[in-house]
Amino acid sequence: PEGLFTLGVASGDPLPDAVVLWTRLAPDPLHGGGMPDAPVAVEWQVAADPRFRRIVRRGIAQALPAYGHSVHADARGLEAGREYWYRFRVGGQVSPVGRTHTAPHPHSPGGGLRIALASCQNWQNGFFTPYADMLAQNPDLVLFVGDYIYESAPAAGSVRVHEGSGEPYSLEQYRNRYAQYRTDPDLQAMHAHAPWVVTFDDHEVDNDWAGQVPQDPTKQTHDAFVTRLTAAFQAYYEHMPVRASQIPDGPHIQMYRRFDYGRLVRLNVLDTRQFRSDQVTTQAGAQDPMLTMLGATQKEWLLRGLHRSPARWNVIASQIMMAETDIQQGEGKLWFYDAWDGYQAERNALLGQFQSVRNPLVLSGDRHLTMISDLKKDFGNPSSAVVGAEFVGTSISSNGDQDLAAFDAYWNPLRADNPHWKFIDAHRGYHLFDIGRQSVEAQVRVVSTVVKPTATASTAARLRVRSDRPGVQLLG
Repeated sequence: PEGLFTLGVASGDPLPDAVVLWTRLAPDPLHGGGMPDAPVAVEWQVAADPRFRRIVRRGIAQALPAYGHSVHADARGLEAGREYWYRFRVGGQVSPVGRTHTAPHPHSPGGGLRIALASCQNWQNGFFTPYADMLAQNPDLVLFVGDYIYESAPAAGSVRVHEGSGEPYSLEQYRNRYAQYRTDPDLQAMHAHAPWVVTFDDHEVDNDWAGQVPQDPTKQTHDAFVTRLTAAFQAYYEHMPVRASQIPDGPHIQMYRRFDYGRLVRLNVLDTRQFRSDQVTTQAGAQDPMLTMLGATQKEWLLRGLHRSPARWNVIASQIMMAETDIQQGEGKLWFYDAWDGYQAERNALLGQFQSVRNPLVLSGDRHLTMISDLKKDFGNPSSAVVGAEFVGTSISSNGDQDLAAFDAYWNPLRADNPHWKFIDAHRGYHLFDIGRQSVEAQVRVVSTVVKPTATASTAARLRVRSDRPGVQLLG
């Protein structure tokens, strides 16, 4: 078929000597892909220059019908800390060219690393305009912490309408939804420009799911939801630049993993969905010491990785907010139970451990707003020690263009109850971090609109985290 590379190219999960190269052959992307039911040999090439005069690695990958004719080529034997260009070829058709970057040598002190933090891109709420600005800012790595797609049914009158006739449940339906998102030109361009490290939150499957419990157990039986998880995870794998270690095993997928950028940054990528206890609905429930967000195995993995880290900065990619959000004015507390606030005992124990971890920095999403906070050992005690910093990135498009006056009217009265907040904002966009040995310089990058295909971008705030002092400073 003609037009095999409609979904573009991507790279991800960079190591000092390797990176995953991704594409998916899909001449008819919104209707199952449109490929014949047979394997296709896809040639991949990695070059040291954008015109492919010096090809340094090449190979043949099989695009299999069982995986939606996706390609995940693990290009090995690369040099540490340098940029490369890559492309795919099938017969006479050549893919767009992608650019990628390997991680530095393990013993490299690391001069600097520029990370863009993104999350929550709802096709129906708007165009993915923040990626156009992200491209211009040229990050070394894009960290995407969840809600890459939304499973909601098509809604007439949306800025852009979801494909299909309802929510996705089957593998083909999830494939079509991912393919639709992958056609966004700004998203495609950003995938082709820098490697991504991804994890999922809830909307890649079903709103507010936990473990193997769906949002609405009265409407989805356990068996039906397990079938849905299986389809959703497979479609996720098929559309993400991740390694073969992320191939799902039925309703299970290995998503928590770790990346080291020399001695500068250790990046711990969490999975706060598959192992969590179901959400509670009361304050007393949220304080139940038996509740877990991470599960025992992942929690031990995280703590071991933090305490044994050689890195100057220990970054934790968390799908959901870790700092407290108290939405009750005055006495008493009222929390969002889907976030870490709903899992108080485990969260508080983790924050206690942060005191003996070098420069912990939590990067989160989910909330469709920017919320940047000091992490405190005990949010119940205003004079408690600051043990780290958290940046909750705003959404790429979810919630659309918000009413800023209404946002301020709701959140400003709550600031006194949340003195750890350093900056909150309602614009769409992403966060940009320049990580150096002495400090992390952060920018909240926002766009003027997501209801039109183009927008102007600006910096809503600049913040700094110093390596010799926990917490975050607002610079203006």
